Amino acid sequence: MRLFDVKRGLGALLLLATASLLSGCDMALMSPKGQVGVEQKSLILTALGLMLIVVVPVIVMAVAFAYKYRASNTSATYAPDWAHSNKIEAVVWTVPVIIIVILAVITWKTSHSLDPYKPLESDVKPVQVDVISLDWKWLFVYPELGIASVNELAFPVNTPVNFRVTSDTVMNSFFIPQLGGQIYAMAGMQTKLHLIANEAGEYKGISGGYSGAGFSGMKFKVIATQDQAGFDAWVAKVKASSKALSTMDEFNALAKKSENHPVEYFASADPKLFVNIINKFMGGMSHGGHATPAAGSADHEGMNHEAMNHDAAPKAGAMDHEGMNHEASQEDAMENQAMNHDAHAGHMAMSADKSVKAGSEE
Repeated sequence: MRLFDVKRGLGALLLLATASLLSGCDMALMSPKGQVGVEQKSLILTALGLMLIVVVPVIVMAVAFAYKYRASNTSATYAPDWAHSNKIEAVVWTVPVIIIVILAVITWKTSHSLDPYKPLESDVKPVQVDVISLDWKWLFVYPELGIASVNELAFPVNTPVNFRVTSDTVMNSFFIPQLGGQIYAMAGMQTKLHLIANEAGEYKGISGGYSGAGFSGMKFKVIATQDQAGFDAWVAKVKASSKALSTMDEFNALAKKSENHPVEYFASADPKLFVNIINKFMGGMSHGGHATPAAGSADHEGMNHEAMNHDAAPKAGAMDHEGMNHEASQEDAMENQAMNHDAHAGHMAMSADKSVKAGSEE
């Protein structure tokens, strides 16, 4: 095959691959509208550029060598006895090692600074939203406002949003590509995510994990309003609804399986709904709020560990996996301390040197 035919074939494959990517994906990750997304994009491009330092020369040399040592080029030097070069060995080992070290440092720093559990630094009071994954829809509860919505989420621009995420069904993944971050939703567990929108507009939210027949339609709309007044108008629209989500019976009716569920508003919602949903998966375990560690108790990252009571009924209260208070007693009435595990959905919470600066650019 002639070299021209090879080039033409490679060019056709490249064009086909590019067209396929552009037609199947709107490249939301490369068009971030939130500070977290901006920093994640920077990390992706930085890592890609560093890796291309090795990849591009290898591709160029592969084509150049094939052209130079083609059968028709009789002037090329043929050296079948060549076996080793210290200079080549130094290059092919030193360059990748340097790149790996740089990537390791960048990854370490950004893994801490972009920890989804870390609140964003801002002078604006954050909006609190409880996210509950259902079959096959997303329920958003605003505990401070006493309202809820299905498949539509709203908050003001340049305002941090503190998400608490759980699931009433199988494990799923909560993802707003243009704002950044992705976190698992798991039954009986709480995970956290902190995001902010730097630009007003409407964005797409998706389910990042396969969860059954209705997975493809498990999408939601994210509205970043121009200002607080716009958000207040959205809240007023929700409160004008005639529907309520104040009891577990009403929630159970909503939780029934449905595909391509329309946007739905609830004028009133139980602020403790998120906790009640988690508690129903926890058996006899009681989850209290952030208790002050008792004298002599083990203090681990601000958590207070007390004894576990296997016969006690679940108490109402916020289930915070970073500050759970466990009470228990064994049959012989002896008290043991129970270990509390942070449900971080595949992500280990890490302490960091700094928080993501809301609205800042690096």
